[in-house]
Amino acid sequence: MPDLHVFAPSAHVDDFARAHLPAREEWPEMFFALPELYYPPRMNAGVELLDAAVARGWGPRACIRFGKDVWTYSDLLAHANRIARVLVENCGLKPGNRVLLRAANNPMMVACWFAVLKAGGVAVATMPLLRAKELGYILEKAKVTLALCDVRLAEEMEKAKAAAPVCRDILYFNGDAPDGLEKRAAAKQATFDNCPTSADDVALIAFTSGTTGPAKGTMHFHRDVMAICDAFPRYVLKPNKDDIFTGSPPLAFTFGLGGLVTFPMRFGASTLLAERASPDLLPQIVSDGKATILFTAPTAYRAMTENAPAKAFATLVKGVSAGEHLPKPVFEGWQRHTGIKLIDGLGATEMLHIFVAAAPEDMIAGATGRAIPGYAACILDEEGNRLPPGEVGRLAVRGPTGCRYLDDIERQRKYVQNGWNLTGDAYRMDEQGYFWYQARTDDMIVTAGYNVSGPEVEGILLDHPKIRECAVVGAPDAERGTIVKAFVVLRDPRQADAATAKELQDHVKATIAPYKYPRAIEFVEALPRTETGKVQRFKLREKPKA
Repeated sequence: MPDLHVFAPSAHVDDFARAHLPAREEWPEMFFALPELYYPPRMNAGVELLDAAVARGWGPRACIRFGKDVWTYSDLLAHANRIARVLVENCGLKPGNRVLLRAANNPMMVACWFAVLKAGGVAVATMPLLRAKELGYILEKAKVTLALCDVRLAEEMEKAKAAAPVCRDILYFNGDAPDGLEKRAAAKQATFDNCPTSADDVALIAFTSGTTGPAKGTMHFHRDVMAICDAFPRYVLKPNKDDIFTGSPPLAFTFGLGGLVTFPMRFGASTLLAERASPDLLPQIVSDGKATILFTAPTAYRAMTENAPAKAFATLVKGVSAGEHLPKPVFEGWQRHTGIKLIDGLGATEMLHIFVAAAPEDMIAGATGRAIPGYAACILDEEGNRLPPGEVGRLAVRGPTGCRYLDDIERQRKYVQNGWNLTGDAYRMDEQGYFWYQARTDDMIVTAGYNVSGPEVEGILLDHPKIRECAVVGAPDAERGTIVKAFVVLRDPRQADAATAKELQDHVKATIAPYKYPRAIEFVEALPRTETGKVQRFKLREKPKA
């Protein structure tokens, strides 16, 4: 379907973001298959999600729940407007300027995000655990001149600023300093003249979580922010105004931004934020807050299935799993434990959010789902030809959102080919259009002429009672070129011996084709993960070479 949108001239005075988009011919093919995806030429996502919500009469509704505090939609609007005034009147923010945001999941982080968008800035949200070197890279890559940061994270922020002089000013919040953001904002009026951005002005630059190496900046428009709200949640999640969302992904991670901010607000619901939401804390958060919709990673669902009582999830109606492949044993274990069929969502920072999933009543254990309304997906071979059902190849997707890397044409051309976004996942599609995960394309192990899916072997190993978690990668081998190697975290580390290794190997041999068994097993205390919970398999692949 052709792109029929007509856009207004950019409102950005600072044209850095637009100037560093890939050339238009390097973009994926964009199409808009749903009527909801046709937005007015001039639109600001912050205004559409917040100001418009209050204009609809949602002002008195609970919007953000945080501990004992509850912010209504009107409260959030007032905070965002005051902060926007500080940005423009005190900091001299011009439309198009990038603003780095740095905090855990708390109300001020949300208010700052909306303030930046409403003022016409470009939000560059960052994970709380990033260090000065990583922050400095982002500051320089996105040419960020202003940062809004939680005062508890000031140490690394100051180090980053010293190393990246492009950042001229930092305002700190969640403190009581006289020059802090809250004190400055309190002196401002609670109204603001919103920037009339074009629907295709850049609203945010999201940096990938680093599972395959250095983070990459991905650029998304105001219309993209709205499109993810009008696709997956509207047609798959189907929330209502009484839902209470909660979860673990950081708001700097687009999984968290959608699941914990923009999705609930698009439908007049509320979000329950927690600065710490590890698997041992989430059950209590859900129970105390009477949450109805949960967003977290597969590892968290597995841990909660094993360690939390089912009654902790009595109010829960739906659970969304994303960030990494959801193994069939985890899906089935959670369903037995809670009676809830998880929604396994496949998304990517490059695509902004989820594009393959299925509603709970349509979920099939082990399958990721189908292309959600608004998106199209298929399987391509190495030459870019479509493969028939049943064959394994590269997952390709397109729709109303798509990959636009910040000033990185080499990666752009690798991710976008012939109009398709190539996610880096190996999948097969069945006759009903369900997609079945095989591996990341760089996790497909070729050993002695056989193709072995690392995640398939992981799923078998996870069924063994001695294993807490594991990851399977290809490791160099003089005789076979590459062998299947498993990194295993045991429930009881004292059992890490040759006998256990053989027991695990025999378990795999007895369950799937013997050539797929891990010829090497290394017992480790923990797997390397990003802050969002994804296993950094590239580190494991590099480990044997070290």
